[in-house]
Amino acid sequence: MEFMTGVKKKETKEITELLTGCAEGEVVKINGAVHVIRDMGTVAFVILRKREGLLQCVYEKETAEFDIKMIKEAATLEVTGVLKQNEKAPNGIEITMQKVEILSEPEAEMMPLAISKWKLNTSLEAKLNYRSIALRNIRERAKFRIQEGLTRAFRDFLYSQEFTEIHTPKIGAKGAEGGANIFKLEYFHRPAVLAQSPQFYKQMMVGVFDRVFETAPVFRAEKHNTKRHLNEYTSLDFEMGYIDGFEDIMAMETGYLQYAMKLLQKEYAKELKILGVELPDVSRIPAVRFHDIKEIVSEKYGHKMRNPFDLEPEEEQLIGKYAKEEWGSDFVFVTHYPSKKRPFYAMDDPEDSKYTLSFDLLFKGLEITTGGQRIHDYQKLIEKIEARGMETDGMDQYLATFRHGMPPHGGIGIGLERLTMQLIGEDNVRETTLFPRDLSRLEP
Repeated sequence: MEFMTGVKKKETKEITELLTGCAEGEVVKINGAVHVIRDMGTVAFVILRKREGLLQCVYEKETAEFDIKMIKEAATLEVTGVLKQNEKAPNGIEITMQKVEILSEPEAEMMPLAISKWKLNTSLEAKLNYRSIALRNIRERAKFRIQEGLTRAFRDFLYSQEFTEIHTPKIGAKGAEGGANIFKLEYFHRPAVLAQSPQFYKQMMVGVFDRVFETAPVFRAEKHNTKRHLNEYTSLDFEMGYIDGFEDIMAMETGYLQYAMKLLQKEYAKELKILGVELPDVSRIPAVRFHDIKEIVSEKYGHKMRNPFDLEPEEEQLIGKYAKEEWGSDFVFVTHYPSKKRPFYAMDDPEDSKYTLSFDLLFKGLEITTGGQRIHDYQKLIEKIEARGMETDGMDQYLATFRHGMPPHGGIGIGLERLTMQLIGEDNVRETTLFPRDLSRLEP
């Protein structure tokens, strides 16, 4: 019998340890996957792929105790060798190989994609069909390190603002936003739906913790097949109570974006450099009313307004262009959306009930966030539900929460994949989705 006493100290070194804790000429042991082999005859370069990046190993026939022909691309190895400085090598170091232990070998002779190339010159469809292989490419996987940074920043920033992280069900009795874009399923002989949003639950939990957040999947049964739509995506949600107005929510999101950009600059500089990303200035973000900005871009760019109650994709792009030209900002809050296009729980503007105290955040001409102040008064909530001719089936617990008192509150939902896409300059949201789910794709 033995006892586990905590994380075991490994004999093998990671790249950071080689750079900071090992001396040149020291014999070290490392492991990794063979990214590519460049065989020059008597000398060969074996590039290993590790979680921190690439590590160059040098094979010399005279000093190595093995034959280079033993090693295949995509094999995983444990290498013993001498650490040396080399400015031309990745991270400025390399290992002169002495011994090698093969941990595993690939069954297939050929890789389906040339992952060792700097950029995968293949179609998006091919990348998605071989997703787990495509992501071994350094540039492809850097996208998801950036995405990790955005999620990490969301959590860390909201913890610092005294939010509580919650985890809500993804199977429910009724959709939070109503409408037809709901995935329906049978749940033990009862009808159920996949969650469009954690909206009801996060509002309910404001009555418990005051400030809550969640990072989780949401589901939309929309029959879109565009570059900006998915049927399952990750939503970064928060809800906060005791607000003075919906401006508090926009200010909190601005704070998150400021924190996120600083974290990316500090902790993800390598990935930013790989992808050639220039971080946007988020020191201040303009906010403009829905009706006003529609008229402004219509007049300035000669765009004919077709939908008075919502923004068309072309209008979002023009608003993004205007924000950059006039205010020098890649972001812009569009506020006071028409009540007709907002969910029943959105609070109407007390000065004009045709509009709501809600907003979208556009980033480089694409909506990445929807948010606003919610109705917290039970009677007003019931009145709005009745005015819309809605049924309250499946909302009993939600409505009961408001019968027993709720503070003024509001919140947001950020589309993580869209935020990542705009930040790194991709033009299709599937590029920044690990395993996309859309009209035609259910695997891998």
